[in-house]
Amino acid sequence: MNDTLNVLILVDFGEELLSQIRALSPKLNLIRKSVSSAAEIPSEVWATADILYTTVIVPEAEVAPRLRWVQAHYAGVDKLLSQPLFKARPDLVLTSASGIHASTMAEYSFAMMLALARKIPLMLRMQKQAAWTADRFELYLPTELRGATLGILGYGSIGRAVARLANAFGMQVLATKRDVKRPSDGESYEEPGVGDPEGALVDRLYPPEALKSMIAQCDFVVVTLPLTPETKGYFGAEAFAVMKQNAVLVNVARGGIVDEEALITALQTKQIAGAGLDVFEEEPLPAKSPLWAMENVIISPHIAGNTSRYHERAAAMFVENLRRYLNKNPLLNRVETARGY
Repeated sequence: MNDTLNVLILVDFGEELLSQIRALSPKLNLIRKSVSSAAEIPSEVWATADILYTTVIVPEAEVAPRLRWVQAHYAGVDKLLSQPLFKARPDLVLTSASGIHASTMAEYSFAMMLALARKIPLMLRMQKQAAWTADRFELYLPTELRGATLGILGYGSIGRAVARLANAFGMQVLATKRDVKRPSDGESYEEPGVGDPEGALVDRLYPPEALKSMIAQCDFVVVTLPLTPETKGYFGAEAFAVMKQNAVLVNVARGGIVDEEALITALQTKQIAGAGLDVFEEEPLPAKSPLWAMENVIISPHIAGNTSRYHERAAAMFVENLRRYLNKNPLLNRVETARGY
């Protein structure tokens, strides 16, 4: 009996990372392909693939009858789940890369919070004008992070990494979580010393329907939710209406979670103090968007999860899941397709 597992990898892992994966077991036959579409992969490769590591490229269900598990290269799987494969194959296991960029996205979140709290955009504008203003103490009056309240929307791997940094800053941490009775998380991938696996760093958890009660208390709000039918437009005008006027919103999740028109109105009317935005409803963000010209907004082009160590961390996560697969143990980051994450 042939017990070889054919693992098709559609990401440009180098030989060093491939060697780390191969070292797990002689059963693994790694096939790496660099392609831009599923059609570029020979039919015989699809026909014999047991495991697929991919970005968004997946086959039609009928051409990959042996496929049992798809490991995504990214944390967000909304684009993968929209493809016909997962509707045709409800038995197919999908796991995400959640957790591999938790530390870099947490650092990004704090870069945005600190920049807006310490008036860095204003400093840069004044620097260009060579202006040393007489009212500098009032003009640059900061919001201190120590003692401030941080609200985290979605207490997954990124939210937990944000909470760990917030704890070091001396902030009070509130967070939304679908199951508030289970603060711990043993089913997600997490690098040692990065997050909050036991749920010990959050002061209070709120169910998603209590969003307004939570954010009304917050000086900073960080969005780390997955995009699903339930979370699309989740943060709208009613939410902005209860926020503090000194509050700052940071979105590192998906643009569709925050109602962009409501956000623009809240910023224009100074209903909130500012926003750090990495994601938008339409990407690239159109040049006509008012967000570009706002002095209380910092914009980045969907790069919060970017790091020079992305492939290294992704491969380490894949190795852990492959080890679990070979030992018939539960996989980490398993996606519930009906839930969307």
